[in-house]
Amino acid sequence: MTPVDLQSKDFQSNPYPSYARLREESPVHFVRGPMNSEIWLITRYEDARAALADPRFSKDPKRAPEWAKVMAAGVGDEGPLGANMLNSDPPDHTRQRRLVGMAFTRRRIERLRPRIQEITDELVEAMAARREVDLITGLAYPLPITVICELLGIPGEDRDDFGQWTRMLLASPMTPEGVQSRRQGNQNMDRYLTELIGKMRTEVNPELDYDSQPNLISALIVPGKQDQLSERELLGMIKLLLVAGHETTVNLIGNGTVALLRHPDQLRLLREQPEVMSTAIDELLRYDGPIERVPMRFTTEDVEIAGVTIPEGSAVNIVLGAADRDPNVFGEPDRLDLARKDNPHVAFGHGVHYCIGAPLARVEGQIAFGTLLRRFSKIELACAYEELEWRIGGPNIMRGLAALPLVLTP
Repeated sequence: MTPVDLQSKDFQSNPYPSYARLREESPVHFVRGPMNSEIWLITRYEDARAALADPRFSKDPKRAPEWAKVMAAGVGDEGPLGANMLNSDPPDHTRQRRLVGMAFTRRRIERLRPRIQEITDELVEAMAARREVDLITGLAYPLPITVICELLGIPGEDRDDFGQWTRMLLASPMTPEGVQSRRQGNQNMDRYLTELIGKMRTEVNPELDYDSQPNLISALIVPGKQDQLSERELLGMIKLLLVAGHETTVNLIGNGTVALLRHPDQLRLLREQPEVMSTAIDELLRYDGPIERVPMRFTTEDVEIAGVTIPEGSAVNIVLGAADRDPNVFGEPDRLDLARKDNPHVAFGHGVHYCIGAPLARVEGQIAFGTLLRRFSKIELACAYEELEWRIGGPNIMRGLAALPLVLTP
C-alpha cells in the first residue's frame, strides 16, 4: 500500500482516510519517521484496546530505542516530562496515580463546576465584544490552563509561560533544532517548578490533611505522607499534570467546534436539545479527539497482533484516532452523531493508564460548548475549512489547531 508520511501536511490535516486504509489493509503497520525513528502503528479498535491493557507494551522510557531517547529532548531514561505516572509501569505507576487520583474524582471535579463556569463566562464575554476572534486564544487555551494552574497552585501571572514551554515540548519540529527547543522548554519548566516547590515547602501546613490543603502541590508535599513522591517524581508529576491538564482540552474545544460547524444539523440539535450534551462530548471525543496516538510504548518481548509480529524492543503507537472510527465497532464511523448511545470510544485510553483527568476534561467541554451556544446565536468560520492550520511537530501524538478564526453573533 501507499506509504504513510506521518509528518506531511496533507496527512495531519486529515489522517482519517489513511487510517481507514491501514485498518483494512495493514492494521499493524511499520513506518519510518524523522530522525531515524521506527514506529509500529496499531489501528483496529479491538487490537488497540487490547494493546492499551497489555503489560507487554511498557511505558518505561528505559526500554526505548536510542532514537526515541534523542527525540525526547535528551532527558535520558525519564522521558520528555521526567519521572511520572505516564512514563512508568506498575507498581510505580499504581503508587503515583493513587497519590494524585483523589484530586480528580468526579465528585471533586463537580465541586469545581461553578468556578469553571465563572472563568468561561469571563472569557466568552471578552470575545463577545469583538466580531471576529480566534477561539484557541480566546477560550480553548485560557480556560483549561487557568483551571489546572489554580488546581495546582501556579500563580496566574506565570500561566502564559507554561503555554509557551508546552508548545516547545509538543510542537517543535522533528529536527535537531526541534530537539534543542524541547530540551529548552523542559529546562525552563524544571527551573521554575523547582523554585516554586521550594517556596511551597516553607509555607505548607503539615497539620492539614490532603483534602484541606490549598492546592494540589501543597497536598503532594505534606511531610511524612505515606508513599510520598520522590523529588524527581514530584517534579515530573507536576509537569505532566500541567501539560496534559490543559493541552488536551484545548484540542477538545477547538476540534469539537470545527466538527459542529461542519455538521450544522448536529449543531442545531445541540442548541435545541442541550440535554444531549453528555453524549455529545463523548461523540466529539470519538469523532476527532484531542490525542491522535498515545505516547510511545515499548515491547518487552515479541508480540503478535493480527498475524504480525512486533519485535521485542520496538516503539509502538496505538492510534486512538483510527480505533475510534473502526466500522466494526461504530456504525457509520465517519458521521458525527451527537445522540450516539453505544459509544465505547478510547479517546481517554484504556487500562491502567486511562486518563486521570477525564472527569475534568468532560466538565470543561460541557461548560465551554454550552456557554458558547447560549451566548452566540450564530458561530461561523472566518475562513475556509481548508485554510485552517493543524499543528504539526513534536511526536505528533496530539491533534489540534494552531488557530480557529470565528465570526460570532451575540
